[in-house]
Amino acid sequence: MEQTEVVDNKEGQKMLFSGVRGTAVKILNRVERTDSYLDKLIDTELRSNEFNDFDKSLLNEIVHGVLRWQSKLDWVLNGFFHGNFSKAEVTVRNTLRTALYQILFLDKVPDHAAVNEAVEFIKRIRGEKAGGLVNGVLRNIIRNKEGIHYPDVQNDAALYLSTMYSHPLWMVKRWMNRFGFYETEKFLDANNKKPGLTLRINTTKTSVEDFMKMFDLQNIAYERSPYLNTFVRTSNLTNISQTEIFRRGFFTVQDESAGVASRLVDAHPGERVIDLCAAPGGKTTFIGEAMKNQGKIIAIDKYPTRLQLVKSACDRLGISIVEYISADGVEYQGELADKVLIDAPCSGLGVLSKKPDIKLKRELRDVMELTSIQLHLLENAHTLVESGGAMVYSTCTTEIEENFGVIKTFLSQHPEFEIDHAAKYVEQSLVTPDGYVETFPHKNGIDGSFSIRLIKH
Repeated sequence: MEQTEVVDNKEGQKMLFSGVRGTAVKILNRVERTDSYLDKLIDTELRSNEFNDFDKSLLNEIVHGVLRWQSKLDWVLNGFFHGNFSKAEVTVRNTLRTALYQILFLDKVPDHAAVNEAVEFIKRIRGEKAGGLVNGVLRNIIRNKEGIHYPDVQNDAALYLSTMYSHPLWMVKRWMNRFGFYETEKFLDANNKKPGLTLRINTTKTSVEDFMKMFDLQNIAYERSPYLNTFVRTSNLTNISQTEIFRRGFFTVQDESAGVASRLVDAHPGERVIDLCAAPGGKTTFIGEAMKNQGKIIAIDKYPTRLQLVKSACDRLGISIVEYISADGVEYQGELADKVLIDAPCSGLGVLSKKPDIKLKRELRDVMELTSIQLHLLENAHTLVESGGAMVYSTCTTEIEENFGVIKTFLSQHPEFEIDHAAKYVEQSLVTPDGYVETFPHKNGIDGSFSIRLIKH
């Protein structure tokens, strides 16, 4: 395809990729071309643009929506695109995806408006020829919207689920083998739901009752968590980091699954706790609150920039007992601790509703390669635990190899450790008969996760 000259300087890019839809395409291009974190990309754009609340909401909706449904969008586009859609230029692909997402999923945007905006945008970037191509493809889809052909569930159940619920085929096949068709369908459906917001009340600054009164006075709808008494669920807080009660540290945003893993540490005032993979700080600060800001927490992270996130979170929430050390958790050596938390790097397949870009970036080999890092972390962590102390291993994935598979290997080599049944510390409905926590979005209404507590004799 002919291309007009690309504008490289930042001002030029900002001018060309302006407005909500242009910004959405710019973010989607970056997601496709780089390893950048989606949340960080969106946050950067929201800070640098003078978008109103409606525009911010629409930008979030379009970017997350396209990534959540990209496989399904691409299936449709493949059927209407002349030539190989996957080989089209990246800006053309993402322009078509954003427009088609609005056409198929957003009632508030009329079809003709989505097409016109996409055409005008791509003409500005890539010229008349690209504009004609985008216009033709989208109008053809609109004319045939009711007759789009999708895979047949009887002929190929895995391809049907993969396309209709927009998950990679390798993931779907894997989960079908483990859970069967209907359970997998529920799991995929839950991953595609827009996530709510869960807040952990900072009990070092306010009580649960006083916090709820603040919400009541501001007419903010919420419900209590069924799993953790200091957590509330809400859905209608926009610009949450700009609110006064956020700045003053009365709460932090944290999923209940992460809270459950933190609760499993069972930290007490005066103890020494090591958080071996601390960034971005949600679990570190929960542990500090549980310790009533008395004792010592060693927060370890490999990257100084990510360690700064932990420090910022602790400063905002008033947790002052943390020592920050930039080190690799596989190699760190220091004084022994009463409790050690390993919140291990993982494939993240339990948080696809919040981070839909993971679906596009993960491969099966990632799951296998991560188990080696996870085992190395456990091998180092166990040397840091006092005799009689405890070690908690947690992930935000649902995959057996990264979860109980890693623990089984570790326990086979370390008979001095045994499982401490999680039901002593957290809601029993989240605990398996073997004594560890395993959560799934379609079963528990929270992120998919794993956590286990081991005692050292």
